[in-house]
Amino acid sequence: MSALILSGRDVSIAVRAEVAERVEALRQKGRTVGLATVLVGDDAASKVYLRNKHRAAEAAGMLSFDRHLPDTASQADVEGVIAELNADGRVDGMIIQLPLPDGLDGEAAVEMVDPRKDADGLHPFNLGRLVLSRPGPLPATPGGIMRILDHYGIETAGKIAVIVGRSFLVGRPLGLLLGAKGVDATVINAHSRTPGLAGVCREADILVAAVGRPKMFDERFVKSGATVIDVGISRTDDGVVGDVDFDAVVDIAGAMTPVPGGVGPMTIATLMANTVSLAEQKDI
Repeated sequence: MSALILSGRDVSIAVRAEVAERVEALRQKGRTVGLATVLVGDDAASKVYLRNKHRAAEAAGMLSFDRHLPDTASQADVEGVIAELNADGRVDGMIIQLPLPDGLDGEAAVEMVDPRKDADGLHPFNLGRLVLSRPGPLPATPGGIMRILDHYGIETAGKIAVIVGRSFLVGRPLGLLLGAKGVDATVINAHSRTPGLAGVCREADILVAAVGRPKMFDERFVKSGATVIDVGISRTDDGVVGDVDFDAVVDIAGAMTPVPGGVGPMTIATLMANTVSLAEQKDI
């Protein structure tokens, strides 16, 4: 039997509807919600991604601010724009599109963002709150994955979750979320250099592939009935594919996300949810 397909598109529609309702509730109180993005350079993929973010923000009734700097911008130029947005009362959430061009310090730029406007959930202050199990904006992709699991009723308590990938964008924060009290998975953070990786992955009730290697995870990596979350996205001669070989795994897994249409839409939806949450905090 083929796996249940976990549609991030369907879940994102529900999340965006919730966000729009919350934005309207704030509007009724005389409060706008604003999202700002900072892009340096002219990377085509980044432009498309940010355009989608702005469309989602505007569809939810948010104000949308786009700050685009040339690839000749200096670190001081970038940080100056961030300082302006930090001081702008119309801006509730801010996103720095990473990576920045060569010669610029993306980590320093992220740390310049006011943690109270950190829509990406990547500021060290907010990552620290995640480590301490305190409320705050979640990194967008891990937050989106958790919403998918919850939406489809995927059981996590007492399950073994293997996350392949150790970035601060996905692997490490997702491990904290899956292992948190109330979620209660037993988490194994693996990576491409883990000895016997395929065997480790076959132990997983929930397998998360986040290494950026197209179709790396085939039937050798998946236990029968496992839930497979594919975070990867690569453009190949065969089109857009994930880290998981979908055709090789779909009849083995119990549930899995597709690429495209799985985790990707949830990243933007979570950014919108983070932004309205940050706006709501101003009223507390």
